[in-house]
Amino acid sequence: MVAMTATPVSRPAERRILLAAPRGYCAGVDRAVIAVEQALEQYGAPIYVRHEIVHNKYVVQTLEKKGAIFVEETSEVPAGEIVIFSAHGVAPQVHDEAERGGLATIDATCPLVTKVHKEAVRFAKDDYDILLIGHEGHEEVIGTSGEAPDHITLVDGPDDVQNVEVRDPDKVVWLSQTTLSVDETMETVDALQSRYPNLLSPPSDDICYATQNRQTAIKKVAAESDLVLVVGSKNSSNSVRLVETALNHGATAGHLVDNAGEIDESWLEGVTTVGLSSGASVPDVLIDGVLDWLRERGWDDLEVVQPVEEHMQFSLPKELRRDLRTEAAEKGKVRAEGAG
Repeated sequence: MVAMTATPVSRPAERRILLAAPRGYCAGVDRAVIAVEQALEQYGAPIYVRHEIVHNKYVVQTLEKKGAIFVEETSEVPAGEIVIFSAHGVAPQVHDEAERGGLATIDATCPLVTKVHKEAVRFAKDDYDILLIGHEGHEEVIGTSGEAPDHITLVDGPDDVQNVEVRDPDKVVWLSQTTLSVDETMETVDALQSRYPNLLSPPSDDICYATQNRQTAIKKVAAESDLVLVVGSKNSSNSVRLVETALNHGATAGHLVDNAGEIDESWLEGVTTVGLSSGASVPDVLIDGVLDWLRERGWDDLEVVQPVEEHMQFSLPKELRRDLRTEAAEKGKVRAEGAG
């Protein structure tokens, strides 16, 4: 008799999702979005918003349906109307343009961005050369630079340090865009300090708590993931940085998607563990959509990875406590009389 050996049954590897926490809306984004929603409720449509209130397509489109009108410049807003400044902040000249244009304004700048603006003003007043670490063309960088244009030099990453020139190497300070990669920012700071040993640091880290927390969480997730998906729009700096951080900390592959509809099913080939997070301007509904999409394809084992907790909240802009429709009408009347 020939002995028969049982062949083990091949079972598919367990498919799991590692969901990063914190993720999604930060306090500054939540404040800005609620400011637009409350303005629409209190004053009625239309409410104008200069630039995207936050960098997320879904959020912008949702607010448009409610009556928000997004414009690139304050000059596009009719006199006598209300305009909201986005969470990324604006330069002082934008406030001046709004005043000259006969507009009532609501400033939804994130308080952490406002902190950087105030630091720029203070160091410029003390005649420091300010090295602003950030990405050229980003709205936050444009706004901060506008606070002290004669004192600020943009440093776009460690490779840009060699191009920096200052008046006095003993009177230099660095500030940064709030949504950068923590690791890359410190690499840039180290490079700057090698050139300017007396380089002064800001009183506290400029990179916001939410950016740091989301990067800390994605590092933990990436170390165990074959694929990392980050939900966020491509013009969202903090979302882009999350993908980069994941790839630099163990993820085999990483992709940025606005929603589940942008996921390519071929990305899942050979994947057992999917890491998932979202940028600081992404509502929960978009993450829920990705989770549903993955569950439909067999990823139903969900584990939340939360190395840090988050409890920050900001109060709404004080302008929402005023009768802005009346103020806007009066300003529009004054402008019309001046033009006449």
